[in-house]
Amino acid sequence: MTSDICVVIPAYNASATIKDVVRGALKYVSRVIVADDGSTDDTAGAASEAGAEVLVIEKNKGKENALKLLFQKAIEEGYRSVISMDADGQHDPEDIPQFIAIYTRHPDDIIVGSRMHEKEKIPRARYNSMCIARFYISLVANQFLEDTQCGFRLYPLLIIKRLRLMTEGYVTETELLIKAGDMGIHIRFVKVKTIYSEHGSHFKPITDITSITAYIISYAHIKWLIEGVTSNNQNTYSAKNYVRDRIGENRKIDVLFQILTAFTALPATIIFLAEYIILPLFIPHNFASIRKLGCGFSKVTIATQMLPFVLLFAILEKTIQAAGFQVNFVDRFIGRFYSNLWKGKK
Repeated sequence: MTSDICVVIPAYNASATIKDVVRGALKYVSRVIVADDGSTDDTAGAASEAGAEVLVIEKNKGKENALKLLFQKAIEEGYRSVISMDADGQHDPEDIPQFIAIYTRHPDDIIVGSRMHEKEKIPRARYNSMCIARFYISLVANQFLEDTQCGFRLYPLLIIKRLRLMTEGYVTETELLIKAGDMGIHIRFVKVKTIYSEHGSHFKPITDITSITAYIISYAHIKWLIEGVTSNNQNTYSAKNYVRDRIGENRKIDVLFQILTAFTALPATIIFLAEYIILPLFIPHNFASIRKLGCGFSKVTIATQMLPFVLLFAILEKTIQAAGFQVNFVDRFIGRFYSNLWKGKK
């Protein structure tokens, strides 16, 4: 049992599941810290009874706030790394030893659970949205990320100290991967069980996916704006005065910026493509992260222009299926335009 890792669990109304999660985690680590995020049930009491230390947040403030408090608590108590888990039973504590095994060999890397090997267990629409999300998150994180939405992760706390976390809710876990990758941190993956708990998740597919998408687009705009006018600048993120973070300091300006970048995403990628082609005459090796892939910015541009067609094909597919015919347009379309650009590359 390693002594420099603790398990941290943000929890909201999870009294039915939190005991099993805490007890399972305590088989492999000596300390579990739960942040009860304003629950209206007995989550805090159940977690404490199972053996966890509980931080009680009087009012529900969201997963990002709970994670930040848990990170800070672990840092103050001298832990080197934390394993984050969800409280709803969707993460199996029996997978913890896999994280620890990789951690012993690569203590400076982030390790993320991947469910993508069990495609058949993931709702089809959810799986497709995950594939599109990982295409763009991988691009801005400068590496292929197998599963960008799984919250079962190991974070070295030295990395957490180097980041400014500006977002809210479930967006924060995406923000963490993007910024760490864009800072040059290697992100590793371990296969974990795919569990969709009968108790459900607090993840809201429409609002949370929209928020995550808006942040990814707004971050990509800044990253590619910087890369377009600088040479050999693949890792653009720095917690000190980074443009995207400065925008995020003002909530109203941040919302307006995300709306603007979302609505201009299609023409913006065409402009970036033009910069990719023309500016090397004056700025050698601009867009370093894309040039390293060897695929050209055209693939990114085409994929972005195809996004409206994903929605159209999904609507068409449902209409035809409602008429009694079995068709599958969307899966093949996503496989064609949002594939792993790192495949076959060292």
